[in-house]
Amino acid sequence: MLDFDAAIGKLEAAVHSLATEELPLAEAAARFLARDLCARGDAPARAISAMDGYAVAEASTRPGEWLTVAHEIKAGAADPGALSGGEIARIFTGAPLPEGADCVIMQEYAERDGDRARFSEGYGPARHVREAGSDFRAGDILLKRGTRLTPRAMVSAAAADVAAVEVYARPRIAIIATGDELAPPGSAFETPGALPESASFGVAAMAEEMGAQIVSRSRGSDDLDELTGLAGQALDKADCVVVTGGASVGDHDLARPMFGEAGLDLVFSRIAIKPGKPVWLGTSRGKMVIGLPGNPTSAMVTARLFLRPLLAAMQGGSVAGQLQFLPMPLGAALPPTGSRETFVRARGTPDGLVPRSNQESGSQAPLAEADWLIRRPADTPACEAGGMVQALAF
Repeated sequence: MLDFDAAIGKLEAAVHSLATEELPLAEAAARFLARDLCARGDAPARAISAMDGYAVAEASTRPGEWLTVAHEIKAGAADPGALSGGEIARIFTGAPLPEGADCVIMQEYAERDGDRARFSEGYGPARHVREAGSDFRAGDILLKRGTRLTPRAMVSAAAADVAAVEVYARPRIAIIATGDELAPPGSAFETPGALPESASFGVAAMAEEMGAQIVSRSRGSDDLDELTGLAGQALDKADCVVVTGGASVGDHDLARPMFGEAGLDLVFSRIAIKPGKPVWLGTSRGKMVIGLPGNPTSAMVTARLFLRPLLAAMQGGSVAGQLQFLPMPLGAALPPTGSRETFVRARGTPDGLVPRSNQESGSQAPLAEADWLIRRPADTPACEAGGMVQALAF
């Protein structure tokens, strides 16, 4: 079995980014940039006020001295004018400084009397001026290719003064849940031997969160002919097919054989991790195919570890960027691990990460509260509360 890092390396080498398209900026939120986004101009274009107050020439301004308020400047003014000796200007946040001014004194320090004003002691030394180009210069790269347009990145993109951006296409995802025992939620408990099919709901939500478009979801029984038909239909319409279940080595584990007619080139199969040993990745007809375990919790853990990086890479994003393990303190003790690298579901608390009490791969009730995965190498000794671990946001 491959170790986790080796499997991720194989995934990164196998995946290729999708085609690109140009979108109006207003329609590009959550998409991945297909080229560097550069600023069209300096920001700010000229020195502007950072406060409501008065624009003055700092060297010629003294506390208590009356000065003439020559004019008023609002944000967006095309021509802020100029100041002569003994003159100041009323100015508002974001307004351009007039020629001859190099400082803004906050209005809280001003005493106004008609067209003149003076300032009390203590208004310095802050100048309250945003200098021209202090944020960025024309041609600066504000967002690199592969950056996802998060809410914060959208602000930077708009600040660059671009109306449209080139982004990668959204991956089209088909999900196939396999297993005779699966039934639609709402009907399973009335059917002897049936279980609610739950894994695909979490996988679909995670994929959509990563910008993917779910083009089909289906369930298949443990019948190779039926599953082969579903595989062909999925490959016809999707860029990536996700199969849950059927990934072990039993007589009814048909997740890989179902792609036999279409041809399946394995990238990896069986990883030395817990949970999720049966996870596999391949290509079929030029499309990515990923097989996740049938146990819903194992499916969600492996989707976080492998599907999210895969979807990011298909959109020009970084695989490593999806796997940023951070040092975090433990809020409760952890037992030693066995022979496989283990990913422990845990909940973040003010006292640190608290592992969920039930770590069985089939347990679903604690899953909603698990917002971190603790990464523990094979054969790691026990760790007491307060110890540091590596963890990934789940």
